[in-house]
Amino acid sequence: MLEKTLVLHLSLKNDNSASRTNQSQLDEIVNLTKAIDLEVIVSDSVVLNSINISTYIGKGKTEYYAGIIKENEISLAVINTQLSPIQQRNLEKVWQCKVIDRTALIIEIFGQRAKTKEGVLQVELAQLTYQRSRLVRGWTHLERQRGGRGFLGGPGETQIELDKRVITENIVKIKKQLEEVIRTRQLQRKSRKKVPFPVVALVGYTNAGKSTLFNLLTKSNVFAQDLLFATLDPTMRKIRLPSGKNVILSDTVGFISDLPTELIAAFRATLEEVLEADVILHVRDVSHSDTLAQKTDVENVLKSLGIRDKVDRGLIEVLNKVDCLDEYSRKALLVSCSRHQKEYPISALTGEGVNLLLKGIEQALFSEKKKFKFKMYWEKDSAFIAELYQKGQVVHRIDAEDSILLEVYLNEIEKAQLKKSFPKYFIEA
Repeated sequence: MLEKTLVLHLSLKNDNSASRTNQSQLDEIVNLTKAIDLEVIVSDSVVLNSINISTYIGKGKTEYYAGIIKENEISLAVINTQLSPIQQRNLEKVWQCKVIDRTALIIEIFGQRAKTKEGVLQVELAQLTYQRSRLVRGWTHLERQRGGRGFLGGPGETQIELDKRVITENIVKIKKQLEEVIRTRQLQRKSRKKVPFPVVALVGYTNAGKSTLFNLLTKSNVFAQDLLFATLDPTMRKIRLPSGKNVILSDTVGFISDLPTELIAAFRATLEEVLEADVILHVRDVSHSDTLAQKTDVENVLKSLGIRDKVDRGLIEVLNKVDCLDEYSRKALLVSCSRHQKEYPISALTGEGVNLLLKGIEQALFSEKKKFKFKMYWEKDSAFIAELYQKGQVVHRIDAEDSILLEVYLNEIEKAQLKKSFPKYFIEA
């Protein structure tokens, strides 16, 4: 039987910074709740004059929803904001049910989606970091035993009794395991660089259609449904561009507004695939009413990961789900995109516009670069070889017993940097 759930979106009356409507944000948190098979019995948007330190929503509203919870036999309340440990504890005391905030819900979803060892470790790290910040004395009114890795389980796991020392020890242990994962990923990236394929990363708001596009381009069958956070563990496949050149396409976890900092930190190893990418495709759901706000959210996460320069220069915008637009909106979008080089209207479902997108990827990878050929010797040229792989785009490689021949694409900045450090090597093809 599905757990009966109350969902509340909370907002402040005079908050002018919100880029979305209250209804839109309520719809999103309801969909997030349904993403882990919780039964939403009541959902509501509450506009507050101010934040109550004890319960966030104030005494009157707290008592009002206590009645609804009791009447509907609700056992879980999801609050679309970040609650303090005291606020969470007090609400649970009055409502006599479990209460989780937005951060806990998203971590819970990630916990259910994680399949690989790496994904499970990353989620556990995020959960422990979150739990450590919320240990509150006097939480004796709650059940002392809970099950599962997450926040919604029943008897089994001694969650509340865990003190900060034990949690910290577990965090240290998991971080050591993740360091091994990071080293493995670095070795994998080095191996890929020996095979001269550029990397193209898909990023975007959750449920924008990244995995559907990935499946279309790679002829794969990666899990892709109309579901928030359908993709959690990154997937990489080789695809062929119109010219015949091969690239590696990487599908990544979807972003979301107010993505918990615990998750960004825990998933940094996974998201490093984006940092290392030669080209980033920002997949957007242009049929969504909040598409511009979602774009801003994704860009902010990317900037927080340390790739502000690529974001500021402009990502390749893949404007997905044009098949969901009405005729007028569709025509207006096509006219707008015709004026911008880095915008590609497509439908990952029908394939419309995908050929133009592939040509755009090729142009982004090679059009502003020139091809150079270098013949080097392993012993005396190893530093330059390493720099070529670091800064350039290697497209062909021939290994001999003591030498190596590389064909590399470099733009003017990359060429100038290399020429300054290694002036003797440059012979243009």
